[in-house]
Amino acid sequence: MTGQSDGRLRVVQVGAGGMGRAWIGAITASDETELVGLVDLNMTTAHDALADAGLTDVAVGTSAAEVARAVGADVVVNVTVPVAHLPVNVEALAAGYPVLCEKPAAPTVSDALRQAAAAEVHGRLLMISQSRRYFDGLRALKRQTERLGEIGAVTTDFFRAPHFGGFREEMEHVLLVDMAIHQFDAARYLIGRDPVAVYAEEYNPRWSWYRGDANAVAVFEFEGGARYTYSGSWCAPGLETSWNGRWRISGEAGSAEWDGDGAPRAEIGVGSVEQELDTAPEQIEGSLAEFVAAVRAGETPSTDARSNVASLAMVEAAVRSASTGRRVRIATVIEEAYEAALVDEKDDAVREVLEHWRAEVLLPRR
Repeated sequence: MTGQSDGRLRVVQVGAGGMGRAWIGAITASDETELVGLVDLNMTTAHDALADAGLTDVAVGTSAAEVARAVGADVVVNVTVPVAHLPVNVEALAAGYPVLCEKPAAPTVSDALRQAAAAEVHGRLLMISQSRRYFDGLRALKRQTERLGEIGAVTTDFFRAPHFGGFREEMEHVLLVDMAIHQFDAARYLIGRDPVAVYAEEYNPRWSWYRGDANAVAVFEFEGGARYTYSGSWCAPGLETSWNGRWRISGEAGSAEWDGDGAPRAEIGVGSVEQELDTAPEQIEGSLAEFVAAVRAGETPSTDARSNVASLAMVEAAVRSASTGRRVRIATVIEEAYEAALVDEKDDAVREVLEHWRAEVLLPRR
Protein backbone atom coordinates (compact mmCIF):
# COMPACT_ATOMS: atom_id res chain seq x y z
CA MET A 1 0.00 0.00 0.00
CA THR A 2 1.47 3.30 -1.09
CA GLY A 3 -0.06 5.87 1.25
CA GLN A 4 0.99 9.44 1.88
CA SER A 5 3.83 10.32 4.21
CA ASP A 6 1.19 11.81 6.49
CA GLY A 7 -0.65 8.47 6.59
CA ARG A 8 -3.59 9.33 4.36
CA LEU A 9 -4.87 6.78 1.86
CA ARG A 10 -4.60 7.88 -1.77
CA VAL A 11 -8.04 7.59 -3.38
CA VAL A 12 -9.13 7.35 -6.99
CA GLN A 13 -12.83 8.06 -7.37
CA VAL A 14 -14.86 6.79 -10.31
CA GLY A 15 -17.91 8.91 -11.12
CA ALA A 16 -18.14 12.70 -11.07
CA GLY A 17 -21.89 13.31 -11.23
CA GLY A 18 -24.18 14.60 -8.49
CA MET A 19 -23.40 11.88 -5.95
CA GLY A 20 -19.80 11.92 -7.08
CA ARG A 21 -19.51 15.53 -6.00
CA ALA A 22 -20.76 14.61 -2.54
CA TRP A 23 -18.09 11.92 -2.30
CA ILE A 24 -15.40 14.35 -3.46
CA GLY A 25 -16.39 16.52 -0.51
CA ALA A 26 -16.28 13.60 1.92
CA ILE A 27 -12.89 12.36 0.70
CA THR A 28 -11.26 15.77 0.78
CA ALA A 29 -12.76 16.62 4.19
CA SER A 30 -11.40 13.45 5.80
CA ASP A 31 -8.04 13.49 7.59
CA GLU A 32 -7.62 9.85 6.50
CA THR A 33 -7.87 10.21 2.71
CA GLU A 34 -6.58 12.25 -0.21
CA LEU A 35 -8.24 12.42 -3.62
CA VAL A 36 -5.51 11.82 -6.20
CA GLY A 37 -7.56 10.73 -9.22
CA LEU A 38 -11.02 11.20 -10.72
CA VAL A 39 -12.40 8.92 -13.43
CA ASP A 40 -15.41 9.61 -15.63
CA LEU A 41 -16.42 8.89 -19.20
CA ASN A 42 -17.13 12.60 -19.58
CA MET A 43 -13.93 14.61 -19.08
CA THR A 44 -15.82 17.89 -18.91
CA THR A 45 -17.94 16.57 -16.05
CA ALA A 46 -14.81 15.47 -14.19
CA HIS A 47 -12.94 18.75 -14.68
CA ASP A 48 -16.01 20.78 -13.69
CA ALA A 49 -16.46 18.75 -10.50
CA LEU A 50 -12.83 19.30 -9.51
CA ALA A 51 -13.00 23.00 -10.33
CA ASP A 52 -16.12 23.43 -8.21
CA ALA A 53 -14.34 21.67 -5.34
CA GLY A 54 -11.31 23.92 -5.71
CA LEU A 55 -9.01 20.98 -6.55
CA THR A 56 -6.23 21.30 -9.10
CA ASP A 57 -3.64 18.55 -8.50
CA VAL A 58 -5.90 15.56 -9.28
CA ALA A 59 -5.36 13.21 -12.22
CA VAL A 60 -8.28 12.69 -14.59
CA GLY A 61 -8.98 9.78 -16.93
CA THR A 62 -11.50 7.24 -18.18
CA SER A 63 -10.07 4.01 -16.68
CA ALA A 64 -10.03 3.31 -12.94
CA ALA A 65 -7.09 0.90 -13.14
CA GLU A 66 -5.01 3.11 -15.42
CA VAL A 67 -5.46 6.23 -13.34
CA ALA A 68 -4.90 4.34 -10.08
CA ARG A 69 -1.62 2.87 -11.34
CA ALA A 70 -0.46 6.22 -12.71
CA VAL A 71 -0.94 8.07 -9.41
CA GLY A 72 0.07 5.28 -7.01
CA ALA A 73 -3.39 4.98 -5.47
CA ASP A 74 -4.21 2.85 -2.46
CA VAL A 75 -7.99 2.43 -2.92
CA VAL A 76 -10.85 3.09 -5.35
CA VAL A 77 -14.24 4.62 -4.56
CA ASN A 78 -16.92 3.73 -7.11
CA VAL A 79 -19.74 6.28 -7.45
CA THR A 80 -20.94 5.29 -10.92
CA VAL A 81 -24.50 4.33 -11.88
CA PRO A 82 -25.54 0.83 -10.71
CA VAL A 83 -25.18 -0.83 -14.15
CA ALA A 84 -21.50 0.19 -14.15
CA HIS A 85 -20.72 -1.16 -10.68
CA LEU A 86 -19.80 -4.69 -11.77
CA PRO A 87 -17.31 -3.81 -14.56
CA VAL A 88 -15.73 -0.94 -12.64
CA ASN A 89 -15.40 -2.94 -9.43
CA VAL A 90 -13.95 -5.99 -11.18
CA GLU A 91 -11.45 -3.82 -13.09
CA ALA A 92 -10.24 -2.18 -9.88
CA LEU A 93 -10.16 -5.42 -7.87
CA ALA A 94 -8.21 -7.23 -10.61
CA ALA A 95 -5.70 -4.39 -10.62
CA GLY A 96 -5.16 -4.93 -6.89
CA TYR A 97 -7.20 -2.15 -5.28
CA PRO A 98 -9.72 -2.37 -2.41
CA VAL A 99 -13.02 -0.80 -3.49
CA LEU A 100 -15.76 1.13 -1.70
CA CYS A 101 -18.86 1.09 -3.93
CA GLU A 102 -22.05 3.12 -3.67
CA LYS A 103 -25.29 1.23 -3.08
CA PRO A 104 -26.93 -0.71 -4.57
CA ALA A 105 -24.15 -3.22 -5.10
CA ALA A 106 -25.54 -3.95 -8.57
CA PRO A 107 -28.89 -3.90 -10.38
CA THR A 108 -29.36 -7.64 -9.70
CA VAL A 109 -28.42 -10.11 -7.00
CA SER A 110 -26.62 -12.25 -9.59
CA ASP A 111 -24.29 -9.37 -10.53
CA ALA A 112 -23.74 -8.62 -6.84
CA LEU A 113 -22.67 -12.24 -6.31
CA ARG A 114 -20.29 -12.11 -9.29
CA GLN A 115 -18.43 -9.08 -8.02
CA ALA A 116 -18.33 -10.40 -4.45
CA ALA A 117 -16.75 -13.60 -5.79
CA ALA A 118 -14.29 -11.54 -7.83
CA ALA A 119 -13.23 -9.76 -4.63
CA GLU A 120 -12.41 -13.16 -3.09
CA VAL A 121 -10.52 -14.29 -6.19
CA HIS A 122 -8.35 -11.17 -6.19
CA GLY A 123 -7.97 -11.04 -2.41
CA ARG A 124 -9.17 -7.46 -2.13
CA LEU A 125 -11.92 -5.83 -0.07
CA LEU A 126 -15.16 -4.83 -1.79
CA MET A 127 -17.42 -2.87 0.57
CA ILE A 128 -20.86 -1.51 -0.30
CA SER A 129 -21.68 1.93 1.07
CA GLN A 130 -25.01 1.57 2.88
CA SER A 131 -24.64 5.13 4.08
CA ARG A 132 -27.83 5.24 6.16
CA ARG A 133 -26.39 2.68 8.57
CA TYR A 134 -24.15 5.49 9.75
CA PHE A 135 -26.37 7.63 11.93
CA ASP A 136 -25.75 8.27 15.60
CA GLY A 137 -29.42 7.62 16.33
CA LEU A 138 -29.43 4.27 14.52
CA ARG A 139 -26.30 3.12 16.35
CA ALA A 140 -27.94 4.06 19.63
CA LEU A 141 -31.12 2.22 18.60
CA LYS A 142 -29.01 -0.87 17.91
CA ARG A 143 -27.65 -0.76 21.47
CA GLN A 144 -31.18 -0.49 22.84
CA THR A 145 -32.38 -3.34 20.62
CA GLU A 146 -29.69 -5.60 22.08
CA ARG A 147 -31.25 -5.05 25.53
CA LEU A 148 -34.76 -6.07 24.44
CA GLY A 149 -34.11 -9.81 24.40
CA GLU A 150 -35.78 -11.81 21.66
CA ILE A 151 -37.25 -9.52 19.00
CA GLY A 152 -40.84 -10.06 17.93
CA ALA A 153 -41.65 -7.13 15.65
CA VAL A 154 -39.88 -4.24 13.92
CA THR A 155 -41.75 -1.58 11.96
CA THR A 156 -40.72 1.30 9.74
CA ASP A 157 -43.01 4.06 8.51
CA PHE A 158 -41.54 6.08 5.64
CA PHE A 159 -43.68 8.88 4.21
CA ARG A 160 -42.27 11.71 2.11
CA ALA A 161 -43.18 13.67 -1.02
CA PRO A 162 -40.02 14.53 -2.99
CA HIS A 163 -40.31 15.95 -6.50
CA PHE A 164 -37.06 14.67 -7.99
CA GLY A 165 -37.80 15.11 -11.66
CA GLY A 166 -35.68 13.06 -14.02
CA PHE A 167 -35.26 9.30 -14.06
CA ARG A 168 -36.79 8.50 -10.66
CA GLU A 169 -40.20 9.73 -11.72
CA GLU A 170 -40.08 7.28 -14.65
CA MET A 171 -38.73 4.24 -12.76
CA GLU A 172 -40.59 1.00 -12.20
CA HIS A 173 -40.86 0.01 -8.51
CA VAL A 174 -39.38 3.39 -7.64
CA LEU A 175 -39.77 3.29 -3.85
CA LEU A 176 -38.68 -0.32 -3.37
CA VAL A 177 -35.74 -0.16 -5.77
CA ASP A 178 -34.36 3.31 -5.15
CA MET A 179 -35.01 3.93 -1.44
CA ALA A 180 -36.30 0.99 0.57
CA ILE A 181 -32.96 -0.84 0.52
CA HIS A 182 -31.77 1.67 3.15
CA GLN A 183 -34.49 0.66 5.60
CA PHE A 184 -34.28 -3.05 4.66
CA ASP A 185 -30.53 -3.01 5.32
CA ALA A 186 -31.04 -1.17 8.61
CA ALA A 187 -33.57 -3.82 9.68
CA ARG A 188 -30.93 -6.53 9.10
CA TYR A 189 -28.48 -4.46 11.14
CA LEU A 190 -30.92 -4.01 14.04
CA ILE A 191 -32.32 -7.54 14.18
CA GLY A 192 -28.93 -9.14 13.67
CA ARG A 193 -30.35 -11.99 11.60
CA ASP A 194 -31.09 -12.64 7.95
CA PRO A 195 -34.49 -12.44 6.20
CA VAL A 196 -36.37 -15.61 5.27
CA ALA A 197 -39.35 -14.51 3.16
CA VAL A 198 -41.48 -11.51 2.19
CA TYR A 199 -44.99 -10.62 1.08
CA ALA A 200 -45.24 -7.18 -0.53
CA GLU A 201 -47.73 -4.97 -2.33
CA GLU A 202 -47.17 -1.85 -4.45
CA TYR A 203 -49.66 0.71 -5.66
CA ASN A 204 -49.80 4.25 -6.98
CA PRO A 205 -52.23 6.81 -5.52
CA ARG A 206 -54.31 8.79 -7.99
CA TRP A 207 -52.35 11.98 -7.25
CA SER A 208 -48.90 10.41 -7.66
CA TRP A 209 -46.41 12.17 -9.95
CA TYR A 210 -44.44 8.94 -10.45
CA ARG A 211 -45.02 6.60 -13.38
CA GLY A 212 -44.13 3.55 -11.29
CA ASP A 213 -45.73 2.61 -8.00
CA ALA A 214 -44.71 5.11 -5.33
CA ASN A 215 -46.33 3.32 -2.37
CA ALA A 216 -45.35 -0.04 -0.93
CA VAL A 217 -46.05 -2.31 2.03
CA ALA A 218 -43.83 -5.29 2.81
CA VAL A 219 -43.79 -7.86 5.62
CA PHE A 220 -40.54 -9.81 6.04
CA GLU A 221 -40.06 -12.91 8.13
CA PHE A 222 -36.61 -13.13 9.73
CA GLU A 223 -34.70 -16.08 11.09
CA GLY A 224 -36.06 -16.84 14.56
CA GLY A 225 -39.57 -15.71 13.66
CA ALA A 226 -39.37 -11.92 13.99
CA ARG A 227 -41.41 -9.89 11.52
CA TYR A 228 -40.27 -6.65 9.92
CA THR A 229 -43.04 -4.47 8.46
CA TYR A 230 -42.24 -1.64 6.07
CA SER A 231 -44.90 0.85 5.02
CA GLY A 232 -43.85 3.69 2.77
CA SER A 233 -44.75 6.33 0.22
CA TRP A 234 -42.91 8.84 -1.93
CA CYS A 235 -46.04 10.87 -2.66
CA ALA A 236 -47.27 11.59 0.88
CA PRO A 237 -47.32 15.36 1.44
CA GLY A 238 -47.69 16.64 4.98
CA LEU A 239 -46.36 15.32 8.31
CA GLU A 240 -43.39 13.78 6.53
CA THR A 241 -41.16 11.33 8.36
CA SER A 242 -37.39 11.50 8.52
CA TRP A 243 -35.48 10.24 5.48
CA ASN A 244 -34.53 7.38 7.82
CA GLY A 245 -38.16 6.60 8.53
CA ARG A 246 -39.87 6.19 11.90
CA TRP A 247 -39.01 2.98 13.78
CA ARG A 248 -40.51 0.85 16.56
CA ILE A 249 -39.01 -2.37 17.91
CA SER A 250 -40.86 -4.78 20.21
CA GLY A 251 -38.99 -7.44 22.19
CA GLU A 252 -39.57 -9.79 25.09
CA ALA A 253 -38.09 -7.32 27.60
CA GLY A 254 -39.56 -4.07 26.27
CA SER A 255 -39.81 -1.73 23.30
CA ALA A 256 -37.75 0.97 21.61
CA GLU A 257 -38.60 3.67 19.13
CA TRP A 258 -36.74 6.21 16.98
CA ASP A 259 -38.06 9.11 14.95
CA GLY A 260 -35.16 8.79 12.49
CA ASP A 261 -33.47 12.04 13.48
CA GLY A 262 -32.92 12.46 17.22
CA ALA A 263 -32.09 10.10 20.05
CA PRO A 264 -34.10 6.86 20.38
CA ARG A 265 -35.91 5.96 23.57
CA ALA A 266 -36.94 2.68 25.14
CA GLU A 267 -39.05 1.21 27.90
CA ILE A 268 -37.41 -1.86 29.35
CA GLY A 269 -39.15 -3.49 32.30
CA VAL A 270 -40.68 -0.65 34.30
CA GLY A 271 -38.15 2.00 33.37
CA SER A 272 -37.65 4.43 30.54
CA VAL A 273 -34.20 4.38 28.96
CA GLU A 274 -32.69 7.37 27.23
CA GLN A 275 -29.79 6.43 24.96
CA GLU A 276 -26.90 8.84 24.52
CA LEU A 277 -25.83 9.51 20.95
CA ASP A 278 -22.41 8.79 19.50
CA THR A 279 -20.32 11.42 17.80
CA ALA A 280 -18.98 9.17 15.04
CA PRO A 281 -19.05 10.23 11.35
CA GLU A 282 -22.46 9.89 9.72
CA GLN A 283 -23.79 8.98 6.25
CA ILE A 284 -21.13 8.70 3.52
CA GLU A 285 -18.49 10.09 5.88
CA GLY A 286 -19.28 7.20 8.23
CA SER A 287 -19.10 4.69 5.40
CA LEU A 288 -15.74 6.09 4.29
CA ALA A 289 -14.41 5.94 7.86
CA GLU A 290 -15.35 2.26 8.24
CA PHE A 291 -13.81 1.46 4.86
CA VAL A 292 -10.53 3.16 5.75
CA ALA A 293 -10.42 1.38 9.11
CA ALA A 294 -11.10 -2.01 7.46
CA VAL A 295 -8.39 -1.46 4.83
CA ARG A 296 -5.82 -0.46 7.44
CA ALA A 297 -6.64 -3.35 9.79
CA GLY A 298 -7.28 -5.97 7.11
CA GLU A 299 -10.68 -6.66 8.66
CA THR A 300 -14.12 -7.30 7.20
CA PRO A 301 -16.51 -4.31 7.45
CA SER A 302 -20.18 -4.64 8.31
CA THR A 303 -21.29 -4.13 4.69
CA ASP A 304 -18.75 -6.15 2.74
CA ALA A 305 -20.02 -7.23 -0.67
CA ARG A 306 -20.91 -10.79 0.23
CA SER A 307 -22.94 -9.96 3.34
CA ASN A 308 -24.67 -7.08 1.54
CA VAL A 309 -26.19 -9.55 -0.93
CA ALA A 310 -28.93 -10.27 1.62
CA SER A 311 -30.04 -6.61 1.65
CA LEU A 312 -30.22 -6.48 -2.14
CA ALA A 313 -32.06 -9.81 -2.16
CA MET A 314 -34.70 -8.28 0.14
CA VAL A 315 -35.40 -5.66 -2.53
CA GLU A 316 -35.48 -8.17 -5.38
CA ALA A 317 -37.77 -10.49 -3.41
CA ALA A 318 -40.13 -7.64 -2.47
CA VAL A 319 -40.40 -6.54 -6.10
CA ARG A 320 -41.09 -10.13 -7.16
CA SER A 321 -43.74 -10.54 -4.47
CA ALA A 322 -45.45 -7.28 -5.41
CA SER A 323 -45.41 -8.29 -9.08
CA THR A 324 -46.79 -11.79 -8.53
CA GLY A 325 -49.00 -11.36 -5.48
CA ARG A 326 -47.20 -14.24 -3.78
CA ARG A 327 -44.99 -14.68 -0.75
CA VAL A 328 -41.38 -15.05 -1.89
CA ARG A 329 -38.57 -16.88 -0.11
CA ILE A 330 -35.26 -15.00 0.02
CA ALA A 331 -33.35 -18.26 -0.46
CA THR A 332 -35.18 -18.83 -3.75
CA VAL A 333 -34.11 -15.41 -5.02
CA ILE A 334 -30.49 -16.04 -4.05
CA GLU A 335 -30.41 -19.56 -5.47
CA GLU A 336 -31.79 -18.36 -8.79
CA ALA A 337 -29.26 -15.54 -8.73
CA TYR A 338 -26.48 -18.09 -8.35
CA GLU A 339 -27.72 -19.98 -11.40
CA ALA A 340 -27.80 -16.77 -13.45
CA ALA A 341 -24.35 -15.73 -12.21
CA LEU A 342 -22.85 -19.08 -13.18
CA VAL A 343 -24.26 -18.69 -16.69
CA ASP A 344 -23.11 -15.08 -17.12
CA GLU A 345 -19.67 -15.28 -15.50
CA LYS A 346 -16.80 -15.93 -17.94
CA ASP A 347 -13.89 -15.92 -15.48
CA ASP A 348 -13.23 -19.53 -14.47
CA ALA A 349 -11.73 -18.56 -11.10
CA VAL A 350 -14.79 -16.48 -10.21
CA ARG A 351 -17.09 -19.31 -11.34
CA GLU A 352 -15.20 -21.69 -9.07
CA VAL A 353 -15.79 -19.43 -6.06
CA LEU A 354 -19.47 -19.10 -6.96
CA GLU A 355 -19.80 -22.88 -7.24
CA HIS A 356 -18.17 -23.30 -3.84
CA TRP A 357 -20.45 -20.76 -2.18
CA ARG A 358 -23.50 -22.30 -3.79
CA ALA A 359 -22.63 -25.83 -2.77
CA GLU A 360 -21.25 -25.18 0.72
CA VAL A 361 -23.46 -22.33 1.89
CA LEU A 362 -26.80 -22.26 0.10
CA LEU A 363 -27.83 -25.79 -0.69
CA PRO A 364 -27.55 -27.26 2.82
CA ARG A 365 -29.93 -24.56 4.06
CA ARG A 366 -32.80 -25.48 1.74
